[in-house]
Amino acid sequence: MQSRGIHHLDLVVSDVDRSKIFYSALLRGLGWSGVLELEGERGETIWYLQAADTWLGLREKQSDAHPVPYDRYAVGVHHLAFEASTRDAVDQCWEWVLSQDVETESAPKEFPQYVAGYYAAFFYDPDGIKLEVVHEPVRAPTTSV
Repeated sequence: MQSRGIHHLDLVVSDVDRSKIFYSALLRGLGWSGVLELEGERGETIWYLQAADTWLGLREKQSDAHPVPYDRYAVGVHHLAFEASTRDAVDQCWEWVLSQDVETESAPKEFPQYVAGYYAAFFYDPDGIKLEVVHEPVRAPTTSV
């Protein structure tokens, strides 16, 4: 039996209300919906957004062990890529990102060194976590390992 992919990913953020607003608005344009509120293992609230079979959770930080903005070259997540169904959806997300008070890295463009037609934009969330919105017109077929 083959896995369907990542079930969920939880991000720890410095201000969950700010991040909930940011991620909800960003991902709504990519077809994500709703917010499900659950209780975490320490009693903290986890806010989940959903797209198809994938969930993104946001949790408020409970420690100051890591600096903000986030250092993507320390142990942890380097970046998180969200799939867009069209190039236009990437462009629309980018226009929204430009209206936010966040750092940007790369406006939408093709990255042929990844795969033909790979079209993406790169930017950072309010805590400095690097994000990508990408449209890949032809995805490689899945193979068993």
